[in-house]
Amino acid sequence: MQDKSVVESLESRIRELERTFRFLLDHKNKQDPAGRSAFRRPDYVTVGEHCRIGNGVTMSATAKTPIEIGDRTKILRGFELLGPLQIGSRVFVNRDAYIRSRVRIGDGVSIGPFVKIISDSHDLGASGHRAGEGKTEDILIEDGVWIGACAVILGGVTVGAAAVVAAGAVVVNSVPENTVVAGIPARVIRSIED
Repeated sequence: MQDKSVVESLESRIRELERTFRFLLDHKNKQDPAGRSAFRRPDYVTVGEHCRIGNGVTMSATAKTPIEIGDRTKILRGFELLGPLQIGSRVFVNRDAYIRSRVRIGDGVSIGPFVKIISDSHDLGASGHRAGEGKTEDILIEDGVWIGACAVILGGVTVGAAAVVAAGAVVVNSVPENTVVAGIPARVIRSIED
């Protein structure tokens, strides 16, 4: 009786290993062993070691607009990235965030759900069409920053190291390091000491 349960256990384990092996060999139908859609790394995207990238993450990159993701970074589902873009190591990005091109994110950054980091905009146009000529301005998010849920960071901004952007804030000016900013537009509400 005990031999039968050992054989059944081994057969189950063999089936599991076969599914995993098929997954690793199959580049056309990317599914994990449980049958869920798995992340497919597009060309011109570099992903570091020990990263976790959730289902439904969209990356747009070309030879001229690559995306680089550092080691031990975790990106949850529904995230959209456009290159050129650099994301450091040990970064956590919660679900449904959105990052446009020409953004650089340092190490140890935490990004809340539904955050928007938008580097492109328009100049003010004539009265018949206010969205004038398009422009893109770099965004830099330095090491250790925490960006709360639903915050928006606009082009030309640097968020200083170890700063906190409160949930729902709209950042239109650079943020000094070790400060908390909140509001629309975001303003410094206090300094942080270790």
